[in-house]
Amino acid sequence: MPEFKLVISDPATGKAEQVEVKGDQAARLIGLKIGDIVDGALIGRPGVKLQIRGGSGRAGEPMRPDIPGARKGYFLLSGPPGYRPREKGERRRKYVRGNTITDDIVQINLVVLHGEEATQKN
Repeated sequence: MPEFKLVISDPATGKAEQVEVKGDQAARLIGLKIGDIVDGALIGRPGVKLQIRGGSGRAGEPMRPDIPGARKGYFLLSGPPGYRPREKGERRRKYVRGNTITDDIVQINLVVLHGEEATQKN
């Protein structure tokens, strides 16, 4: 059974909290992508909309929104996430994951949507 650590950030308060989900709750997150909006009732927060912003795998490799699917590998990167160039124009091959949540993901980063954000992006 899948098990995830969810890091939920609230931009209104500037605080973040970590929640662990297992079993059926975690299974509902599999297949979702970066940018998808999740209902907070899924993790015990009814009435709250959460947007997936990223995550990381078992080996610490970050998820990238521009790589489709659940694949992972070495990709030529010129900027974040996963690589911060030290000089202008610098590029490197780094080990990163795609934008889809699978069993191999350990941490999922979520942000709370407030007001119009929650209604516009549905």
